[in-house]
Amino acid sequence: MPCLLPFWQPWPPEPAPACPAAHPPSPMTQTWGLLAALLGLGLGLNLQGPGATDCGSLSPAEHLVFTPAARARWLAPRVRPRGPLDPLYGTVRRFLSMVQLNPFPAELVKALLNEPASVKVNEVVRYEAGYVVCAAIAALYLLVVPTAGLCFCCCRCRCRRRCGGRVKMEHKAVAWERGTLMACLLLTTLVLLIGLVYAFVTNQRVHEEMQSGVEAVPETLLSLRGLVSDVPQELQSVAQQFSLPQERVLQELDGVGVSIGQAIHTQLRSTVYPALTSVLSLGQALQVSVDHLRVLNATSVELWKGQEELEPVLVESRERLLAVLQQPSCQGCSGAVSQARALELGADFRQMPPVDNVLQRLKGVPEANFSSMVQEENSTFNILPFLAAQQTADVVRELKKTVAQEPEGLRTLAKEFPGSEAASRWTQALEDMEQDSRSYVQEVQRYERYRWIVGCVLCSVVLLVVACNLLGLGLGIWGLSAREDLSYLEAKGKTGARFLMTGMGFSFLFAAPLILLVFATFLVGGNVQTLVCRSWESRELYEFVDTPGNLPPSLNLSYLLGLKKDISILMAYEQCKEGAALWSVLQLNNSYDLEKHLDISQYTAQLQQELQSLGVDVHDLDLLSPAARRDLDALQSSGLEKIHYPGFFAQIQEPVVKTSVEKLAQELEGLAQAQGNASMGRQLQEELQALRRLYQDRVQPQQTLVAKLNGSVRVLASSAPNLQLETKGILDQATYLKGELPAWATRILRNESECYLTREMGYFSQYVAWVREEVTQHIATCQPLSGALDNGRVILCDMMADPWNAFWFCLAWCTFFLIPSIVFAVKTSKYFLPIRKRLSSTSSEETQLFHIPRVTSLTL
Repeated sequence: MPCLLPFWQPWPPEPAPACPAAHPPSPMTQTWGLLAALLGLGLGLNLQGPGATDCGSLSPAEHLVFTPAARARWLAPRVRPRGPLDPLYGTVRRFLSMVQLNPFPAELVKALLNEPASVKVNEVVRYEAGYVVCAAIAALYLLVVPTAGLCFCCCRCRCRRRCGGRVKMEHKAVAWERGTLMACLLLTTLVLLIGLVYAFVTNQRVHEEMQSGVEAVPETLLSLRGLVSDVPQELQSVAQQFSLPQERVLQELDGVGVSIGQAIHTQLRSTVYPALTSVLSLGQALQVSVDHLRVLNATSVELWKGQEELEPVLVESRERLLAVLQQPSCQGCSGAVSQARALELGADFRQMPPVDNVLQRLKGVPEANFSSMVQEENSTFNILPFLAAQQTADVVRELKKTVAQEPEGLRTLAKEFPGSEAASRWTQALEDMEQDSRSYVQEVQRYERYRWIVGCVLCSVVLLVVACNLLGLGLGIWGLSAREDLSYLEAKGKTGARFLMTGMGFSFLFAAPLILLVFATFLVGGNVQTLVCRSWESRELYEFVDTPGNLPPSLNLSYLLGLKKDISILMAYEQCKEGAALWSVLQLNNSYDLEKHLDISQYTAQLQQELQSLGVDVHDLDLLSPAARRDLDALQSSGLEKIHYPGFFAQIQEPVVKTSVEKLAQELEGLAQAQGNASMGRQLQEELQALRRLYQDRVQPQQTLVAKLNGSVRVLASSAPNLQLETKGILDQATYLKGELPAWATRILRNESECYLTREMGYFSQYVAWVREEVTQHIATCQPLSGALDNGRVILCDMMADPWNAFWFCLAWCTFFLIPSIVFAVKTSKYFLPIRKRLSSTSSEETQLFHIPRVTSLTL
């Protein structure tokens, strides 16, 4: 028979099962499978405690993506690129380290900040001992060099510009002295030129770095102001993003009824579907059994009546056939006589058991249409998710009202954050500082321009000295190389000497401004390097600030921020350098209870209370209608299993006629053809035809009825023993499920409600964890603070102080090398002047030094 698939589909629809290759399971097998499913479901639901939840049917909470509330604030670090001036900077720093050997004067600075009047001059002088020595050297230079220049000028005036002497005789020693002096002057000039180049470069570098450095001050203050002013806005943004889990929960609440109904449907369908399948199978078995019972009864009656009609006809045919076969003229008919004598009834259908009483009890069965009933119950079960959605609509509306509320702690998150009042003061203070700094920037740039001009002018003066020395040397050497032309010798030599005297005059004239500029810039730049930069780089400055009592109370950072606990500036700097937030840097956990504002337990308790009021009614789901119950009760009391089926099999196994009518007919046909007597042949032919008519009209219909009876008897005999047990099992199961399905549905509803609450709380837990991480790790990242300090040190020390100190160092280099330049210029200039008394003899190499035949020249 063809494979019959269930006509219902589970919700949501599932693929139809494949038709099995073997015979479908018997109703009894399905019954035991249903009992096992019921036992498993009952144990599974009963073993779960009140807190146990199996949330396999409900997907976990999705990962929520929150918008970072912390604004990306990153102060780009300033780094002085490595360049050719780095060795010069290192040399200057080492020189300043030798000038200032004392450590950071913590006590002196403490007294200066707290009680300036108590600072003693001798303590300052003791600390600045190296600078005092340098000041003495500068004062000595300022006194000696101008005085020497003044004396030299007086000497020149009194001696008619012959101060310094004149060479009166030329010999080998004079030439050697002249060459040595010119070499020394040239070397000194080259040293001056190198220092001058460095001075020009460092002067320009100071000018450029000063401009960019002071312009970075307003930008840094603006960044710091943004760090302070953005904190309340960022906290407000964090609180506003509570709407993200709210919207997700509200969105899922729209389908919570369907979701819970689907969960109930999913968990119960492993029981309900097999039960409905068993009911449908039992209904079909009931219908088949009743049909076969009716067929059995009708066939039995028909066989009994047919046998009564067959018996006299069969006796008459046997006697007539025996009379023909026993005639002497029938040749070879003795073998067929025995078969003809067996032409009599075989089975006695009157001995089959009666089934009238069973049919009477099953009269009108089946009353119910099991197929329609199962389809109706299946439809009722499949629309359970939609029924649950309708029944939970009111509770869902109340849940939405609860979810739409915002917890009290989140509303006051930004308002009660520590330092919120101080933040406004700091914001205003930083804004004022930023505005004021812009005007100061212009002033600083203006004075820096003046300093740059003065530096350029004084460097130009040194450049003039260098140019005069080089020109004087060049012209002097040129004049010495043209000894034959005495007029040119005097002109070139005198010009070279004048250039050397001019350079000397510039040296004397600008020695005082040069040493004053050198000392002024040295005093400022040196103290900035040794007092500020060195302690800043070694972090002694931070340790000084951290030491209690070193700063006046008005400069205490904890007091200014309104914190309850003092903080370490050095530790705060290191944490900010690593990108920490102000929460950990300022240790706000001591003054602000963040968990109190993130506590949403009352919020979740209200949600849980609302979810517990959810309910789904499944009492309308019944596996058997009243008519179906009556049908099964009638089948159970019918006695179908008590029918004596072996009595049927005993008669069915007997043939309708003891001999084979067909074989007998074939035997007669052969005998008729073998007869030599035509009359005997005709008689046999007539009996043959009569026998075949008997078989076709009487025997063959009886055999057909026997086969039909055999099929019905076998079906009833195989199904009747178990049909009563199956009927009893189905009735018991239907009664059990009628009472237990509502309880099971309630347990599943509670479990799904807890799972749903867990998932929805997962969204709020994600928000709380994100807020905790955002507030404690990301909001108000204080990297701009450490970046501003580092950039300030780089700008002040690396970009401004190093070129500044390198400038005065190079300028001092040039200033002090003016002294040997003056000496060598004065000494060298007299060798470029004409020699008034020369040797007249030209006949001896000893008296005519550097003599070349016919050419008088000076060999250097």
